[in-house]
Amino acid sequence: MPAIESTRAATRWTTRIVPVVLAVAVAYATYVVVARVCLRYLLRSLHERGAAIAILVLYFVFFLLMVATYARTLYNANFNPGVVPLGPRAIDRRRATHGRRMKQSYGPYGVHDLEGRAYEAGPHNDPDSPGLESFYSRDAFVCESDGRPKWCSECCNWKQDRVHHSREIGRCVYRMDHYCPWAGGLIAENSFKFFVQFTTYTAIYCAVVLGATAYALRQQIEHGASPDPYLLAVIVIAAFFGLFSFLMTVTSMRYIFLNMTNVDILAFHQKVYQLAVRVPRGTRSDNFGVIVYPLTKPRTGVEDRKRGVNTLNLKGHVIEEQADVLPATSRDDLATRTFAILETHPGENPWDLGPWRNWQSVMGTSPLDWALPIRHSPCTNHDNLESLYRMDRILEQLRSRYGLSAGPPSDESTVMEMRGLRSQ
Repeated sequence: MPAIESTRAATRWTTRIVPVVLAVAVAYATYVVVARVCLRYLLRSLHERGAAIAILVLYFVFFLLMVATYARTLYNANFNPGVVPLGPRAIDRRRATHGRRMKQSYGPYGVHDLEGRAYEAGPHNDPDSPGLESFYSRDAFVCESDGRPKWCSECCNWKQDRVHHSREIGRCVYRMDHYCPWAGGLIAENSFKFFVQFTTYTAIYCAVVLGATAYALRQQIEHGASPDPYLLAVIVIAAFFGLFSFLMTVTSMRYIFLNMTNVDILAFHQKVYQLAVRVPRGTRSDNFGVIVYPLTKPRTGVEDRKRGVNTLNLKGHVIEEQADVLPATSRDDLATRTFAILETHPGENPWDLGPWRNWQSVMGTSPLDWALPIRHSPCTNHDNLESLYRMDRILEQLRSRYGLSAGPPSDESTVMEMRGLRSQ
C-alpha cells in the first residue's frame, strides 16, 4: 500500500525529518534517565534502590505506550487516513496527468487529450449519478439547498457527511482533523484516536522524565555537587515537548467531548447545516422544501403532473410538483424516498450526542480501548442505516421543530402496498 503523502515538497521533507528528530530526543532522554540518573547517580552514588526502580518502571511503561501509539498513528496517518475513493472523472483526469506521453501519439489537440478538455467543477447532473444511492438509502444526510449532497469538484464525487477535501494530499478525507508533521501525515477518522493516545502518553512520559531529572538535580544541589549539564538539557527538552503534547491533548479531548474536529470548529457559531431528513411519502409543507429520491429525469409538464413528483432540471435545481400526490401504482413509485430539507440553528452541531456518547464514538466503549492502540474508533463503522455518523439528537429536535412525526417513517405501508401489487 503506497503512502499518502502531501502534495508539497517542503511538507514531505518535514514529515520525514521530524520523526528522526523525535527519535533522537527520546534516545537522549533514555540515556540520561536510565544511565545517568538511575544507574550512575541513584544506585551507585546515593544507593536509593527503591527510587531508581520506581523511576525505571514508570519510565519504560509510558515509553512503551508512547512508542506503540506513535507507531499506530504514524501508520494510519500515512497509509490509512480514511480517504474517499475518487470519482470516475477525477480518475480520468489523474491518468491524463500521469500519461503525458500519450500526447505524442494523439497530438496536443487529439480526442484522447483529456487535459485539454473543459474542467467540470459543477456537480454531476445525471439523476443516476454513481454514489447518490449511498445517501438516500439512509434516513438523513447533509445536503445543499436543493436537497442534493455536497459535491467535491477536485475529486469529482459526492461528499459524505463530515468529509473534507485536504489540499495537503489532494483527496477527500473522512472526519478530517489536521495535517500533522509530528505524526508524519493526516490526522483524520482512522488516526485521531491513536493520535490522542499518543499525545496523552507523551505528556505523561515527559512528566516522568521531568520528575526524575528534577529529583536527581535537587539531590545533587543538596549534597553540594555541581549540577549535571545532561540533566539541565533533558529538563529543557522534556518541558518543551511535554507542554506541547499536553496542550494538544487538552484540545483534542475538548473536540472529543464536543464531537468536533479542527475543520468543524471553524466559524462554528455561525455555521448552519442543511439536512435532508426522510419523511413519509407525500409530505408537503410551507416551512421546508422536499426532494424525492431516486431523482427523476426531466419530463414533460403533463407527465410530471400525473406522477406528482419532483424533477431535476438541467441546472440541478429541484422543481416542486404542481399537483397533489396520487396513490402509488407501480413498484418504482414504492421504491421512492421523500426527504425534507431542514436547517439547523447557527452553532448547532448535528453530531453532538452528549459528552459520554461522543467519547465512546471516538475512544471506544471499554477502558481497554481507551488505553491501548488496538481497535479503531467506533465512528469508523459506517453501517448505521440512519446516517453515516449518528445524529439522532439533532434529528429528534428538527422533527419536533418542524412539526414532523418522531422517528423515521415506518415501512409498513410500503410492505402492504407491495403485497397488494403481488395479489393483482
